[in-house]
Amino acid sequence: MSSKTSQLPSLSYEQTFFDSGIRFVIGVDEVGRGSIAGPVAVGVALLDVQINSSGWPEKLRDSKLISEKTRETIFQDVSDWVRGWAVGMSSAQEIEEHGIVHALALAGSRALEELLEESSLRSELAESGVQLILDGSHNWLGPKAMGIPVSTKTKADRDCVSVAAASVLAKVTRDRLMVELDQTHPGYGLASNKGYASATHISGLKELGVSPIHRTSWLSKII
Repeated sequence: MSSKTSQLPSLSYEQTFFDSGIRFVIGVDEVGRGSIAGPVAVGVALLDVQINSSGWPEKLRDSKLISEKTRETIFQDVSDWVRGWAVGMSSAQEIEEHGIVHALALAGSRALEELLEESSLRSELAESGVQLILDGSHNWLGPKAMGIPVSTKTKADRDCVSVAAASVLAKVTRDRLMVELDQTHPGYGLASNKGYASATHISGLKELGVSPIHRTSWLSKII
């Protein structure tokens, strides 16, 4: 087994917050940031120390470390295991208009708003404490975190089960959308490349030109 595939996420980092008296942790991760077509997506996965202290799916990893087949296989188990989850997206047009960092924050705020739309859950979080764990070293959520404290952690998608869960949920949700977009925007190979700059995708761009779902300003060095 390679070192890449042997990375196992755990609850160690989340446990530091649970041990401090916080009941809830929200893992956050983005997918699609480097693609040239389609939206950027941000997944959020809510863990409750009272029900999520063990039992996560055995094959759960950072979505980049497991195959598409495995991601699809564990998707339902991951969504059933977490207390709650949501995926927010920002379109290619929004990325063009506002830049990728603002678009990430917008997608993240949409995911959090969907996750917390139930007033009863918001009350629970307010009463029992909640911490957000964001993959990476930069807090691109900024003020869009709906007042929830943010802790950034490099490789959180690899090391933290909450963020790994968010990663898988976001990746599968976005990938399924890209398969749908392949039907409405054929010729770019979106079902297989998921919007990234594969040879088939670049060939399609040169033959068909840019579609409304492409990030036009990202294509200057490609076509």
